[in-house]
Amino acid sequence: MTSQKVYLVGAGPGDPDLLTVKAYKILKEADIVFYDALVNPEILSLIPTWGRKVFVGKRRGYKKYEQSEINNLLVKAIQSGNRNVVRLKGGDPLVFARSLEEMEVLKQHNIAYEIIPGISSYAAAVAENNIPLTQRNVNQSFWVLTGTTSKNVMNKEIYLAAQSNATVIVLMGMQFLPKIIAEFKKHHNGSLNVGIMQNVSCESKRSVFGTLDNIIEKKDEKQISNPAVIVIGKTLEWREENLSPVYQTPIDSFVSLKIS
Repeated sequence: MTSQKVYLVGAGPGDPDLLTVKAYKILKEADIVFYDALVNPEILSLIPTWGRKVFVGKRRGYKKYEQSEINNLLVKAIQSGNRNVVRLKGGDPLVFARSLEEMEVLKQHNIAYEIIPGISSYAAAVAENNIPLTQRNVNQSFWVLTGTTSKNVMNKEIYLAAQSNATVIVLMGMQFLPKIIAEFKKHHNGSLNVGIMQNVSCESKRSVFGTLDNIIEKKDEKQISNPAVIVIGKTLEWREENLSPVYQTPIDSFVSLKIS
């Protein structure tokens, strides 16, 4: 590590085993860590005994610090002589995590910084539920959107996403789920697949799968709530338990290999 630097680190979706090796090494040498609400306590245990832990998390309806205050804390931490300052964020620091604002402030004060990517909750959600994001002859893209804007209204880009054939992933959108589903039903058959995954990669994880026609009822039955990832699209049909023999290759079709 350099003489003084701020590390904007992705803590991943929750499971400590999904933390990157580089993030692990940085946390083991951190002097002070400013961490978010969704960071697993097991990850915080990696911080050395001399390192300070400062909670700066935000939840719906609650903020420990405003973003401007967090920016100032990072600058003051360096100015106070700390060598390795970590801003630890759930998921990936560049996915709906306001890292740009922190980067701008650090640059204004000539403070060195480095971004350490993490596994986003959307990537972990589809992986642990065996959902392909793309499939030949079905879709050629996937969209990742926030459901809620900074003004606490539904993201207008959902209206555009609903018109596409892409797999659509909505983060922070549970409060607008009925409106989101209604918008998709304007452009798709009610049998289009939907999945909702709560507490991705954690021991408390839960998920529910259905269609545009029944997902809200199923969500209510299972009492799925925040934090959750919403996935909408045809590729959910190819979850592992739904695999068709059409997509299974006969074992005798493989070329035999000689291993010396």
